[in-house]
Amino acid sequence: MRRKAFYATAGPAILLVSLFLFSGCKKPTLPPAGPPTVEVVTVAQQDVPVYGESVGTLQADVNATISAQVSGYLISRNYVEGSIVTNGQVLFQIDDRTYKAALDQALAKLGKSELDVKRYTPLAKIQAISQQELDDAVQQNLANEAAADAARLNYEFCKILSPVDGMAGLAQAQVGNLVGPSSGTLTTVQTINPIRVYFSVSQQLLSQLMEARLAAGGKIGEPKDAPLELTLASGTVYPLKGRVRFSDNQVNVKTGTIRIVGEFDNPERLLVPGMFVRVRARVGVNKDALLVPQRAVADLQGRNLIAIVDAENKVSIRPVITGERVGEFWIVQGNIKAGDKVVVEGIQKLRDGIEVNPVSYNAGAPVE
Repeated sequence: MRRKAFYATAGPAILLVSLFLFSGCKKPTLPPAGPPTVEVVTVAQQDVPVYGESVGTLQADVNATISAQVSGYLISRNYVEGSIVTNGQVLFQIDDRTYKAALDQALAKLGKSELDVKRYTPLAKIQAISQQELDDAVQQNLANEAAADAARLNYEFCKILSPVDGMAGLAQAQVGNLVGPSSGTLTTVQTINPIRVYFSVSQQLLSQLMEARLAAGGKIGEPKDAPLELTLASGTVYPLKGRVRFSDNQVNVKTGTIRIVGEFDNPERLLVPGMFVRVRARVGVNKDALLVPQRAVADLQGRNLIAIVDAENKVSIRPVITGERVGEFWIVQGNIKAGDKVVVEGIQKLRDGIEVNPVSYNAGAPVE
């Protein structure tokens, strides 16, 4: 009897527990996934300058080779290597004692011949001496003047001077060396402010430069004011603008290029002769160019594609043609217009026609 009563009372409870356990084993129902979120930017339209670019080398405007003009022993170097020197500054001193003695001797002879001419002139007038004797004295005085001038030059050449303002290079001779006209270069002095840049451009780019100058009201053959920009090997853009000085008078028939000489102010001596640089010249303006970020353009099987999000948030995959690079943007052409919303990245994960949730790039706010 007790066993029957137990089953009668326990049966409903067991049924309830079984139902609870069975219902707990079911997987919860998940809400349907929404459209994927993508970051977009608005296609910009603006006038963009067009540049031509070439590799160039920097050279000094003047590269003066300093050498000895008389023979002798160097007794001093009067400049600091790598420093700025001025026109007329003494760079080296040659022992001048021999040349000073020769000058004194030449001046003494000149003084005697001048006295002879002064003394013979009145005597010739009264025919106390012959005219021939006076003429000989005059000729001897002229010869002594020339000898004195030569001796003075040799004496002055013992001081080796800088012929220009500029940067002096390393000394190729040391104090105590015997130097002379055949001993070679003692040092060089280079004028580096302004400094020149030499580069070559194609015939087509040269034509563009000339056309741009004509459009700006200039004249062919007067390219002096054409602006130039310089980029160093480190990627740093030189802060000062340059100008074209002149171009060569003929095209290289082997390369189809012409050599151009530009000039940049170099007050801080940041530019050093021998540097390789990249030279940019503005050749025109791309009117109403369409700009999209470089990361928005995907290269798929040789085609450049972008993803446009329309007013209904539907994706349209479109091919474009990329042009000049402007900072982090490409100039593009194709089925695209200013104001279109372009997916910044991840185009490979999108399909044509799918719906997305667009948000502004780096903003996180929905696009209106």
